[in-house]
Amino acid sequence: MYTKILVPIDLAHAEKGKVMIDLAKNLGGKNVKITLINVIEDLPAYVANEMPGELIQNMKKNAQLELEGMAKSASLSASIEVRSGRPVTAILDAAKDLDVDLIVIASHQPGLQDYLLGSTAASVVRHAKHSVLVMR
Repeated sequence: MYTKILVPIDLAHAEKGKVMIDLAKNLGGKNVKITLINVIEDLPAYVANEMPGELIQNMKKNAQLELEGMAKSASLSASIEVRSGRPVTAILDAAKDLDVDLIVIASHQPGLQDYLLGSTAASVVRHAKHSVLVMR
């Protein structure tokens, strides 16, 4: 059984979130601590300079509310993290900071860009110091 599970959720593919949450609940025991995380990618400086200053804060607030809603609908008392930066780095940093036993991450059907650059899930698998379960 796992005691601390990190579940990164891409809100652009939130439909996979419920399945990942259910899976994490099943893999953990009664006392499992599940953390849902969403990573907001940093905007290039030339774009960020043209955007309203509160845009990133609003994006973080909306992500927090969406993750809270997902946890509530799954009857889960989860910790919520919203970080900014490169998704792979933020996920791996969160896993280290929280000292998790398992990362449950979703993968999607790979496109050409994934074969050339690598997907987030593939990079997490390659670089994680923790166990990783990839949900397809």
